[in-house]
Amino acid sequence: MALTPVSVWKSFGGTLSVHDHESALLGCTMRFAVYTPPQAAHGPVPVLWYLSGLTCTWANMMEKSGVQEHAARHGLMIIAPDTSPRGEHVPDDDAYDLGQGAGFYLTATQAPWDKNYKMDQYITDELPGLIAANFPADMARQGIFGHSMGGHGAITLHLKHPETYKSCSAFSPITSPARVPWGEKAFSAYLGPPSVEWEQYDATELVKEAASKALILVDTGTADQFLETQLKPDIFISACEKEGQRLDYRMREGYGHDYYFIATSMDEHIAHHAKALAS
Repeated sequence: MALTPVSVWKSFGGTLSVHDHESALLGCTMRFAVYTPPQAAHGPVPVLWYLSGLTCTWANMMEKSGVQEHAARHGLMIIAPDTSPRGEHVPDDDAYDLGQGAGFYLTATQAPWDKNYKMDQYITDELPGLIAANFPADMARQGIFGHSMGGHGAITLHLKHPETYKSCSAFSPITSPARVPWGEKAFSAYLGPPSVEWEQYDATELVKEAASKALILVDTGTADQFLETQLKPDIFISACEKEGQRLDYRMREGYGHDYYFIATSMDEHIAHHAKALAS
């Protein structure tokens, strides 16, 4: 499958490149970004997937998080996909938390979303094939992390595919989407009424079924405006404690739900993944 180059920049000895491709799975043109560290000049490097939050594209993380410096130091390739299918023919909604920009990293089963909204399959199946074919990526060493809706995606995909994503972390994740307004709205639209299907995209429920062996690192700010209404970390923390899931959940005093917070903790998250993917 051909890639169409969009942009490329030199950064910390490596390159940040942006690409378009026609997605057969999603039925639209998709755009993603790749940071290739300088170590890739000498051979394949580990891959770290970053899943962004509501309303975001590849650009939010690559432009605001400062990830390139840390990825270059540790020799990690960073992949930043989009957060949903896009295009004039792709179903959308006027609200920011449904439709384009709000794919929730699941496979929709309800019309009109079911034709295009298959972001979990896109992340796990279609896009990895493109990365393996076009970049010096060591696909035997992959990790995954994300923010908010993307934190939800990262943890759920890690728990479902622990042998693929050997490391996992998140910033301010929605860990119990079936119990909060963002998730209830999205799941109702994409998946229909509450059912067992909802549990397959809820980290709190998934950890009850199959806790992973990896240490999951999470950072959330105590001043996050969504803390009590949308994030509710205590539910996930309790489930991990009960099921024996290794979890380092850190509440960061005074930080919010923003990229100033993400940039502050990014170096520790990159180091966490680099250590797990070192061998």
